[in-house]
Amino acid sequence: MKPLELEKQHAREQWTNDPCGSTYVRDRELGTREFFEAVEQHRYSEYAPWMREVMEFENFAGSDLLEIGCGMGTDLLQFSRGGARCTAVDITPRSIEIARHRFALYNQPGSFLLSDAEHLPFRSESFDVVYSNGVLHHTPDTQGSIDEVHRVLRKGGTAKIMVYHRNSLNYWVEIVARRGLLGAEFLRGRSAEEIMSRVIECSDHDARPLVKVYSRKQALKLFRRFTDVRLEVDQLTREELRLLSPLISQKTFRNLSRRVGWNLIITARK
Repeated sequence: MKPLELEKQHAREQWTNDPCGSTYVRDRELGTREFFEAVEQHRYSEYAPWMREVMEFENFAGSDLLEIGCGMGTDLLQFSRGGARCTAVDITPRSIEIARHRFALYNQPGSFLLSDAEHLPFRSESFDVVYSNGVLHHTPDTQGSIDEVHRVLRKGGTAKIMVYHRNSLNYWVEIVARRGLLGAEFLRGRSAEEIMSRVIECSDHDARPLVKVYSRKQALKLFRRFTDVRLEVDQLTREELRLLSPLISQKTFRNLSRRVGWNLIITARK
């Protein structure tokens, strides 16, 4: 098996066994309304309460929207409820099955196809919006995937993509300092990317998918074919601050989230 094919297989194994977001609600039966509602509650109220505003779920009514890497369809369902005409691709058959079932359960229209991000099965200029959250940093050819986003967008269309942020507290404290240096992972010959593959998307199944991080400068280079590129940073938890958390006000915490958060969100126009 070619190396690139192997990396994609690792990603497929990861999210086949652990559908994105399911680990937080294991006390509910997967596929039920109670399960999906608990997933939404955790995602938008506990994990990332900033997400509804930043991702603009309500702002694309009447648009043809594609999500790359839909997972269980959690974000896609919010766009659909906001009036977008939704299409999704995912590399994992189980994700497609769950997302299709979820849309049917809530009587929402949507199209779901099995595909990877590097070879989108659509004609050029097919969509008004392309959305991808936490996916393209797992694919081997991230630049090729961004070029595919550009290709399938109509002129004037919007890309909204989240990748992991290199200049984040999580990367420099958890990955580099605590695990790489103090945990002697670097001395064992492991790179930061190899450490992330072991711990960022960890599961009992030990699939170890590819994980990459991007600085603002690197993100701008990925989106150099686009115009009006806007970068935002968010996603920090109190747990990441450890003993300092009680000393930091909510206002300071939010400011830190927007500077050294784990998510780098790129909004770009074609």
